[in-house]
Amino acid sequence: MVEEAPGNADSAEPVPAVTNARALSLDRFPIRTRESSITLSAWRLCVACDEGDGAIVRLDAPSGEALHRGEGVFLGWSEERLASAYDALRPVPEESGFELQQMG
Repeated sequence: MVEEAPGNADSAEPVPAVTNARALSLDRFPIRTRESSITLSAWRLCVACDEGDGAIVRLDAPSGEALHRGEGVFLGWSEERLASAYDALRPVPEESGFELQQMG
């Protein structure tokens, strides 16, 4: 779980139609779909904004395409808007600074 991640803080409003949007957590969980008999993994990005709370669930399908579903304030958004909002709000991992030394 990621706590209070700012997402891409470079722009004033990274997600159109919501104000002061910020990621609260990014969790991975198992998911089953009607079309598949196997368990897949999905990511749930919980978001808080002035309009209320919501979440964007991203499923990376076996075919390679990403599917998004909205909850709360994101309910009813198109696939394109959800993908754009997910990319804008997703926490970016910091550089760890870990390097392997090349010996000899």
